Amino acid sequence: MSNQKKRNFQIEAFKHRVVVDPKYADKTWQILERAIHQIYNQDASGLSFEELYRNAYNMVLHKFGEKLYSGFIATMTAHLKEKSKLIEAAQGGSFLEELNKKWNEHNKALEMIRDILMYMDRTYIESTKKTHVHPMGLNLWRDNVVHFPKIHTRLLNTLLDLVQKERTGEVIDRGLMRNVIKMFMDLGESVYQEDFEKPFLEASSEFYKVESQEFIESCDCGDYLKKAEKRLTEEIDRVAHYLDPKSEEKITSVVEKEMIANHMQRLVHMENSGLVNMLLNDKYEDLGRMYNLFRRVTNGLLTVRDVMTSHLREMGKQLVTDPEKSKDPVEYVQRLLDERDKYDKVINTAFGNDKTFQNALNSSFEYFINLNARSPEFISLFVDDKLRKGLKGITDVDVEVILDKVMMLFRYLQEKDVFEKYYKQHLAKRLLSGKTVSDDAERSLIVKLKTECGYQFTSKLEGMFTDMKTSEDTMRGFYGSHPELSEGPTLIVQVLTTGSWPTQPAVPCNLPAEVSVLCEKFRSYYLGTHTGRRLSWQTNMGTADIKAVFGKGQKHELNVSTFQMCVLMLFNNSDRLSYKEIEQATEIPAPDLKRCLQSLACVKGKNVIKKEPMSKDIGEEDSFFVNDKFTSKFYKVKIGTVVAQKETEPEKQETRQRVEEDRKPQIEAAIVRIMKSRKILDHNNIIAEVTKQLQPRFLANPTEIKKRIESLIERDFLERDSTDRKLYRYLA
Repeated sequence: MSNQKKRNFQIEAFKHRVVVDPKYADKTWQILERAIHQIYNQDASGLSFEELYRNAYNMVLHKFGEKLYSGFIATMTAHLKEKSKLIEAAQGGSFLEELNKKWNEHNKALEMIRDILMYMDRTYIESTKKTHVHPMGLNLWRDNVVHFPKIHTRLLNTLLDLVQKERTGEVIDRGLMRNVIKMFMDLGESVYQEDFEKPFLEASSEFYKVESQEFIESCDCGDYLKKAEKRLTEEIDRVAHYLDPKSEEKITSVVEKEMIANHMQRLVHMENSGLVNMLLNDKYEDLGRMYNLFRRVTNGLLTVRDVMTSHLREMGKQLVTDPEKSKDPVEYVQRLLDERDKYDKVINTAFGNDKTFQNALNSSFEYFINLNARSPEFISLFVDDKLRKGLKGITDVDVEVILDKVMMLFRYLQEKDVFEKYYKQHLAKRLLSGKTVSDDAERSLIVKLKTECGYQFTSKLEGMFTDMKTSEDTMRGFYGSHPELSEGPTLIVQVLTTGSWPTQPAVPCNLPAEVSVLCEKFRSYYLGTHTGRRLSWQTNMGTADIKAVFGKGQKHELNVSTFQMCVLMLFNNSDRLSYKEIEQATEIPAPDLKRCLQSLACVKGKNVIKKEPMSKDIGEEDSFFVNDKFTSKFYKVKIGTVVAQKETEPEKQETRQRVEEDRKPQIEAAIVRIMKSRKILDHNNIIAEVTKQLQPRFLANPTEIKKRIESLIERDFLERDSTDRKLYRYLA
């Protein structure tokens, strides 16, 4: 190992001075300036970009960044001023082409210059917060070319003229338009908006203002909407091809305002072609176009909806209040269903199944259906017609469709309890006469009613079906205990529970002796097997099958009512009977007897008896005798009873009275429920809450509610406040 002493040396500071030739900056800039000229003159093939970059780098490094930056601006400005003169000199269609050409040249040159001055961009410009090379190049183009007075106005007018030409059907160079418009966008959003978009929108507004006025004066509503739709499509297409996507909302707003919003009222009310005309003539395409256009403007759909609602209500009012249209209840309801189907299709097909239009449709139907107090009765008669004969031969699916439509109308009824009354009467007649098309359809409708209104609404209806089944078991038991009755007339009795079936007064009638004997035997059997019950015969609801032999031995089996049977059996012992004699022998009430005789003597093809004198009406002086010449191609002949399908005025009054009586306990029950919960409540709030609670069944009359309150006070369920007469207290 060496014993030499180790030495350490360390540099603490070093000063190096570089002497720069005073002419260095000028010489270097001249090189760069010549290069910029060559680039702008498209003569850059002989340039060394590496050497140029190094020169610019050194200028910045030697603190000549400001000279380089200002020189770049001055040189580019000079070139752009020359270019602007060339663009200005371009004539006609070559103006935009020259502008586009010079713009492309400028962009290409700017990219090269930016690469050369990259070091200045990153250091000097960054530190001094000046504008970078590329944005500065764009600004210089904007200031020296686009905003050059002799170019600026000309450029805008040229662009707007081209748009105008395209709108009037001429073909323009969309590629060139796209390039020039993109130039505005590249120069900055504010340049695009101020120098092009704003004037473009103003010119468009004026164009469509004039055009829409021309169209509205010369076109019907449908054609006008087609033109408006076409213009909107064109503008959207124009944006897609050569405008800023952000302009779409603005230009469509202009078209919507000038072509739709400003003419909404005139369009929807246009005579012979407006909205009502479209609805009446099922113009689904035009309606869909109106919906799609009007939805684009404020209150557009509200306008359409209001006009549709007004038309619907007026049309519905005419339908339900026209006495002629109310003569046939089945046709009346079918018309309602047809109108509902029609407007459902309009809303689904043309209005995009818009829920607000569905709500307007529902409120309109609810309004006019309840203008006719007989709507509940008519809907029940429609159901009766369908379940008697109208559903024969159709599939279960179609049956459900019809029942669902009936339920739709039912929901509109404010007096659902009135429908229930009539439905119960009609159901009773169908069940008792065995004339229902399908038990499944009957039960399906009851299930729908139960779902809609609850168990209480349908409990009695279900009880009617139970009675029919129990009656079959009872008859088997009766004939099982009386085997001797297998010969002779057959009696079929349907035992009806009083509370479940429509209450009808027992109509007096003297039955033929052979039938009367059977009835007494059944009474004895039934009361012997059921204690504490009482039977009353509803002869007005029965039917009979009679075997008849006419003049030349012609045999028929007649299906008749109980009253008709009583009348016909009299002729076994008499050849001729007067009206008075028949009335005395049968004791059938006069209105029923007259209808009975009318159906037996005055209906062509069913006149098994004759009357003198011959007339359509039955008189108390008439006389009757068997029609020995009666013939029919059928062995079994059904003779119906001449009876009005709708109720007579007295029957209507009686039904209405029964409905009002049935409502009283329901109103009282609602009042008690509310007061039990609230304890103290003022008069107006009781009225409001009772009305709301009973609304699913009927629209309670405030006067009747007040009467029920008085009744409850008298029976000590409620009391008035001692200081405020309009305040009620619940008494536990």
